Amino acid sequence: MRIGGIHVAGVAAHIPGRVLTADAVSAGSCAGRLAAQTGVDSVAVSADESAPDMAVRAAELALKRSGHTAHEVALLLHACVYHQGHDIWAPASYVQRMAVGNRCPALEVRQLSNGGLGALDLAVAYLSAAPDRTAALLTTGDRFTAPGFDRWNSDPGTVYGDAGTALLLSRDGGFARLLSLATVSEPELEGLHRGDDPFGAVPLAQRQPVDLDVVKKAFVARTGVSYSISRVVAGQAEALSRALAQAGLEFADVDRFVLPHFGLRRLTSSYLRPWGLRPEKTTWSWARTVGHLGAGDQFSGLAHLVESRQVHPGEHVLLAGVGAGYSWTCAVLRIDEVPDWAV
Repeated sequence: MRIGGIHVAGVAAHIPGRVLTADAVSAGSCAGRLAAQTGVDSVAVSADESAPDMAVRAAELALKRSGHTAHEVALLLHACVYHQGHDIWAPASYVQRMAVGNRCPALEVRQLSNGGLGALDLAVAYLSAAPDRTAALLTTGDRFTAPGFDRWNSDPGTVYGDAGTALLLSRDGGFARLLSLATVSEPELEGLHRGDDPFGAVPLAQRQPVDLDVVKKAFVARTGVSYSISRVVAGQAEALSRALAQAGLEFADVDRFVLPHFGLRRLTSSYLRPWGLRPEKTTWSWARTVGHLGAGDQFSGLAHLVESRQVHPGEHVLLAGVGAGYSWTCAVLRIDEVPDWAV
């Protein structure tokens, strides 16, 4: 997508608290060998805050940081992966009522771990479609709780954390300019998260807690390993090359990379080794303290880079996302200034 005059004016993450991986191993929640492979030191865990409430906290802060008023928000998109606390309910409307209070369109986005960047793609198009649309507020929120989900073992190799995140896009300026945005999908891989299971009549009909390893192995047994790997590699490469080309940049021009919060072994095989990246150029040091935040890895990673003043004017940041389905999104930002709220 060619971008014109779209900026990031505010970004924030609400992290409710952390549990040390070593404590989880001692408690028997996670095998020591698996914990060591992930390289995760701690994971964000909510004792009582719901996923939408954490999204509200992040949204309020991102809106405040942006300098925009609630009246200027023309669109709210809420992305999530797991249960939002109520059945047959609209969490986006709750986030809108609690954090914004206006009557703009408020919609939920469900593309699993790529939901945050998928919402970014939709919001850019929405703002660009009419000159009177000033800002869009994007939120994510997830709480991965038992008995339905085992944050340590439901997806071996990735530890899932609880958090709310938010990003505010603006046509009136901000601390970073969006240079490019590319989304690629590969529906032939949707079965990787379905396996051979029949369609259920109720949530968690097949097994509880969720076990993504079972369905992935069933899909690979039918199609072969190379079938999945070749398509994953191709989709990711296409999203990256399109985003860089649209931004007029080479890979070496990117200063910082915000990647999915996978465990280290999976992160290395999916991104670090194929892209020739050192962990120091990524947000791994942050990711390993909070875990995979559902659809919110990219917004939280960007917030961390800005808050810790690890980015500087003139630098380029690439946000990379992937979600089951499959879809990949890459977005390139140019940092124009370090905002006053970065401390």
